[in-house]
Amino acid sequence: MSSGSIERFTGLVAAPFTPFRGDGSLADETIERQCERLVAEGVQGAFVCGTTGEGPSLNVAERMRVSERWVAAARNRLKVLVHVGHTSAADARALAAHAQEIGADAIGCLAPYFFKPASIAALVEFCGHVAAAAPALPFYYYHIPSLTGVAFAMREFLPAAARSIPNFAGIKYTHEDVADFAACVRFEGGAYEMLFGRDELLLEGLAAGATGAIGSTYNYMPGFYHALIAARDGNACVARVWQEKANRVIEIMIRHGGLPAGKHIMRLVGVDCGPVRPPLVPLTPAAAATLEADLADIGFPEA
Repeated sequence: MSSGSIERFTGLVAAPFTPFRGDGSLADETIERQCERLVAEGVQGAFVCGTTGEGPSLNVAERMRVSERWVAAARNRLKVLVHVGHTSAADARALAAHAQEIGADAIGCLAPYFFKPASIAALVEFCGHVAAAAPALPFYYYHIPSLTGVAFAMREFLPAAARSIPNFAGIKYTHEDVADFAACVRFEGGAYEMLFGRDELLLEGLAAGATGAIGSTYNYMPGFYHALIAARDGNACVARVWQEKANRVIEIMIRHGGLPAGKHIMRLVGVDCGPVRPPLVPLTPAAAATLEADLADIGFPEA
C-alpha cells in the first residue's frame, strides 16, 4: 500500500523511553503518564520499543507488554507505531502479528544487525517476511545505519520494497543524508511516507519535504519543535532559532551519555522513566548533577 491509501503520521511522533524500576523490571504503569504528557503537548504519535525505547534490550514478552500498554493508553488520541525489528525473523513476525492483534496503527522494522543482509534484495526479502505477519497494518522500514551498519541508499531500497511488499508504507529515516531523503520523498510523487528521524536536523528534513518526524527529544521538549514548524513558512530566521535552541539541549544530552541522559531529563520534566538497562549505564549522582547544571545554564527545562 502506498501511504496515499493510509492516514499519515503527520507532525511530531515521539519515540518514548521504556520505563524501568530500579531492579531493571518494567515499570509499565508509567506508560499512562508518558502518554498523557504527549497528548497534552500536542504530539501526534508514539514509536514504541525502538532505539529510545531500548527495544533490543527487551525480550519478546516485554515488548508485547509495552506495546499493549501504549495502545491501551493512547485510546485513539495518539497513533501507535510498534517497532518489531529483531535479529530473529521468527520473533519479528511474532511481534508484528501481536501488534496487529492489539490494534496498533502500524509497524516498523529495522534491518537485522548481527548477520546483516548483503544486498537490497536480501533486506527487502527479510522485511517482506516480517510485514506479511501483519498484512492489515502499514509497514515502515526503520533506516538507522549508525546502529545497524546496514547503509544501503534508501532511494534504491524504496522502489524495490514498493514492488515487493504489499503493505509497505514508507521509511523511518534516521540518517543524515538529506539528499537521499529528499529523493525518497519525490519517489512516485510522494506516494510513500518518509518520516524524518534526526531531531537536530528537523528544519532540513522539513525543507526536503518531510511532513512527519519521529524523535526522542519530542518526549521532553516538543514545544521547541512546534514553534519551529509554526515559524518555518513565515519566518525562517525564527525557525532556525528554535532549531538551535533544541540543538543546544541535544548537544548537552549527547555529551552526558545520550540515552541515559535523556531518561534523566524525563525525570526533570516530571515523568520518571527510571534507569537504563545494561549494557547502558545510568548516570551517577555526580554526572546527573552536572547534566542538570549544564541544562540550567541554557534555561532548560524552564525556557
